[in-house]
Amino acid sequence: MSQNRKTGPRRAARIAGLGAAAAVALGLMSTGAANADTFVPLSGGEKVVDAGGVNVKIARNAESALLSPSLAANGASRVAWLSGDVFADLGGNVPAEGAELITGYLVGCQIDITGLSAGIAGGVSLTGPSLGAAMTLPIAPGEVKFVELGSKSDLKPGVSAVQYRDQQLEVQGCGGHAEARAVSTVTVPGNHFVKSTLYGQPFSLG
Repeated sequence: MSQNRKTGPRRAARIAGLGAAAAVALGLMSTGAANADTFVPLSGGEKVVDAGGVNVKIARNAESALLSPSLAANGASRVAWLSGDVFADLGGNVPAEGAELITGYLVGCQIDITGLSAGIAGGVSLTGPSLGAAMTLPIAPGEVKFVELGSKSDLKPGVSAVQYRDQQLEVQGCGGHAEARAVSTVTVPGNHFVKSTLYGQPFSLG
């Protein structure tokens, strides 16, 4: 009888201990899930323009974004690691100098940037700060900004490329939903002036 009375409390203590351990494990798993990086694969695309004597093709592939929790640990800051390949293929009467490829990202705060492509020329300038090894982009609710990721000048007939891997972009100051979208533009001056823009798939920064 006395042995059974001792065994009961010990067994209950072991069960309680296992329950506490399970609760701690679940807590750690939940914390890890909340702070985990999110990989976002993005669809590629291409655009072809034939402007009489000049042919321009822009293509984008292998694009992705890795979204990470900000070190600032606040709801107004996000971090994205961007990767992708952008190609410009020129043919025809391409001038000796002046043709240019610029690629980067539109970033909007509390704005749906999906439909911006049609009217971007009147509202958002495709000139902005260059994205180096790491960059912080301040943006307020209601704003849309362009950040340049790379460029090539004086393009020649044939294929030119801008390729990037794990370029860090930190967005700060956006207290609401933030979105980003790749945008690449090829400009060819001359008698057959061409300006062609290829937009990427919009994605949420959180």
